[in-house]
Amino acid sequence: MLEHMFDQETERWRRGLNQAQLEAVLHDGLPLLVVAGAGTGKTRTLVARLARQLEQGAAPERTLLLTFSRRAAKEMLGRAQRLAGGPEAARVWGGTFHAVANRLLRRYGGALGLPPSFTIMDSSDAADLMDLVRSELGLGATRRRFPRKQTLQQIYSATVNSQTKLTEVVEKRFPWCREEISDVRSVFEAYSDRKRARIVLDYDDLLLYWRALTRHPGASRRLHSLFDHILVDEYQDTNELQASIVAGMRGDDTGVMAVGDDAQAIYSFRAASSTNMLSFCDLFPGARVVLLEQNYRSTQRILDVSNEVIAQAKGGYAKRLWSERPGTKAAQLVQCEDESAQSDEVCSRVLEARERGVLLREQAVLFRTGHHSAGLELELSRRNIPFVKYGGLKFLEAAHVKDVLGLLRFIENPDDELSWFRSLQLIEGVGPRTARSVMTELGVGDGGAVRRAAEGLSRPSQADAEEWARFSSMISDLLESDGAPAPQLDRIMSFYSDVLERNHANAAVRVRDVEALAHMASAYSSRADFLAEITLDPPASTEDLAGPPFLDDDYLILSTIHSAKGCEWDEVHVIDVCDGMIPSDMALSDDEGLEEERRVFYVALTRARNGLYLHRPIRYYHRRMGLDDGHGYGQLSRFVTDSVKNRLEVCVEEVSNGEAVGSTLKPDRSEVDDFLASLWH
Repeated sequence: MLEHMFDQETERWRRGLNQAQLEAVLHDGLPLLVVAGAGTGKTRTLVARLARQLEQGAAPERTLLLTFSRRAAKEMLGRAQRLAGGPEAARVWGGTFHAVANRLLRRYGGALGLPPSFTIMDSSDAADLMDLVRSELGLGATRRRFPRKQTLQQIYSATVNSQTKLTEVVEKRFPWCREEISDVRSVFEAYSDRKRARIVLDYDDLLLYWRALTRHPGASRRLHSLFDHILVDEYQDTNELQASIVAGMRGDDTGVMAVGDDAQAIYSFRAASSTNMLSFCDLFPGARVVLLEQNYRSTQRILDVSNEVIAQAKGGYAKRLWSERPGTKAAQLVQCEDESAQSDEVCSRVLEARERGVLLREQAVLFRTGHHSAGLELELSRRNIPFVKYGGLKFLEAAHVKDVLGLLRFIENPDDELSWFRSLQLIEGVGPRTARSVMTELGVGDGGAVRRAAEGLSRPSQADAEEWARFSSMISDLLESDGAPAPQLDRIMSFYSDVLERNHANAAVRVRDVEALAHMASAYSSRADFLAEITLDPPASTEDLAGPPFLDDDYLILSTIHSAKGCEWDEVHVIDVCDGMIPSDMALSDDEGLEEERRVFYVALTRARNGLYLHRPIRYYHRRMGLDDGHGYGQLSRFVTDSVKNRLEVCVEEVSNGEAVGSTLKPDRSEVDDFLASLWH
């Protein structure tokens, strides 16, 4: 009896594991790759392995857990702590690649000439600095079209993260820029010089410097001695740079475990490479591969459709998901007369499921691109169906949030000219030219700009006298404070509140965002730590976008497929299952683009637990040339082949006097017959 109690207490991580999961958890020695199909419990497996290692005496501070979101790291460490039965997991090095890079560079970056006081730019700030350099080089005033800041930032990031030469990246992904490649190179060189001079890093730099540390003769030996275990989540989402970092961090006795699913590699636009999963054994010779195929999320009828779609993919690890979950309901292909009928049908089915007891928030409508849901959103509003849409403006991209953080950033780093440039223009009467003049007078770049501004810089004639005085006073107060970010944000708001009222009509909503920012900052005693964390792992969206709260706490989920990755719902509707939509016609320039679109579709299918509905409008209405025929035929997605269609229940829905009327047809009806049936009835 006591022995049984002891086992129950000390091996809680073992509970509920199937044979394949247990094999992965118990593996020791050589590197391990766990190929975990959708819904097969990959997080459970990774957490159980971590808990087992901690329970058996592994030093938590010598364990590194790499994830793609801070929330994922926090959740995994919390679960591991509960399974291991102690607080050890709190001392594990857990976080995103960028967050861990920031931590290591603060400690060891001196080996590369990087001072620990560096600040970090987010993507939009990096694009703004790129634009500043572009303007200074006079490349925006030429008679030829030259890439804008967003395109330049995309080219730069793709080149760095894929570790591919600039000429190859431009030729493959930005061919229209090939004639400008010399000037693009000049922008990148000036951009890199400017960052170095101002002691700022962008997201890509964090990874570049980390990799450089793993190759530095002295620093690499120190890094190799830091960790006994390295665990990587969502390995299919790593890019070439991240994969080389993982390999570079491994010492002679360091265990490496990576978990991922090559069938869910859908982030090539972030330079993520699906080949990292396939080349794992090349990067780590002798590595063992374990497949997880038992699905705990979906019914077998849904998995049959998903398996058939991904079976047509080229390459990858062959796996076929299976489930013991009960359920005989077939996935459906719902063919509608047009987009309006599609919206009507989705709403009707959502409400019908709600009457069956399926909460709205347990239902989701997925689409390839954000604007595909525009018509549906109107119909949902007309029918009084509340919804939340995922995939909007990110928190740090909101103007008022960037303003407040900019004021905090140049206090932390006096050489951060981008923050100076933005902050000075908050003062009424100060524009770009005046801001540049003030920055020159302050000597931004020599480290003393903040002190000189506080001591009383002469006011430019264009600047409002009262606001200029309040700006200088704010800087003086911030310099005298102890560096804790929360009270500093309060002081900044005493200056910024008037600016907010002047520049934004909905100031009250935006004030709540800043208050939320200050609340988050209260957990930090260091301004530098707060700025790094908020930049590396920001909140998802602004309160401004959410609108007024609904009294009904239930709401339908609308989401792009990319934003839905990692989520699941009882019922899932995928709309616009037509060529040009799924797959997107913007991603079909090469075979790899088509294969990734197939994986995107597969991700959408595997989000459903009990009900899956694929909606296909037969007609689209559009006039590209203004006077041409506005009717277009919606070709069923090429991913819904005959073998896939045989796994679906095919329904034709037509609209009569605004009421949806459905008839179920045999699943072996041909495409032409289905189309004609929609015309005759």
